[in-house]
Amino acid sequence: MELREMSDDACIAFLASHTFGHLASMGEQYPYVVPVHYAYDSRKVFLFSMPGQKVDQLRIIPFACLQVEEMEKDRMWKSVLVQGRFDELPDIPARRNERLHAWSLLEKRPFWWEPGSFELSAGEGGDSGSPIFFSLSIDVISGRQVAHRA
Repeated sequence: MELREMSDDACIAFLASHTFGHLASMGEQYPYVVPVHYAYDSRKVFLFSMPGQKVDQLRIIPFACLQVEEMEKDRMWKSVLVQGRFDELPDIPARRNERLHAWSLLEKRPFWWEPGSFELSAGEGGDSGSPIFFSLSIDVISGRQVAHRA
C-alpha cells in the first residue's frame, strides 16, 4: 500500500460525491470540531445549522476547515480537506437567492438537517432561533488516499 496525494479534480469529485464531514472552527482557546451534513456546488460547500457555538465562533473568526473521509475494507481510505471562509446566507432580499440555492441543494440529501437541528436540545434553552444557512468557500483543497500498489 502507498499514500498518494489526490489531484484538485479528484478532491472536488470526492467532495461532490459525499454529504457528511467534520467542520472545524477556531474557538476562544481551542479548535472546535462538529459533524455536519453539506452539499457541494461551484467551489462552495453549503451547510445548515441552528444558532449555537459553531455559528457564533465563525461569525468572529470566519476561517474554517471541512474534513471528509471514506473508509473502505483492507485499510483503504481517502480524506479531503477544505480550507475556506465562512459566509452566512441571511434571510434578507439581497441574499435570498443564495439562501434558497443552499436550501435546494441540501434538501436533496437524506437527513440534511441533522445534526444541526439538534444543537439546542443539549440544554442551551431559550428561543431555538431561525435556521442558519452558510457557505464555506474553497480557498485550499487537498486530499490523500491509501492505494494498493499496482
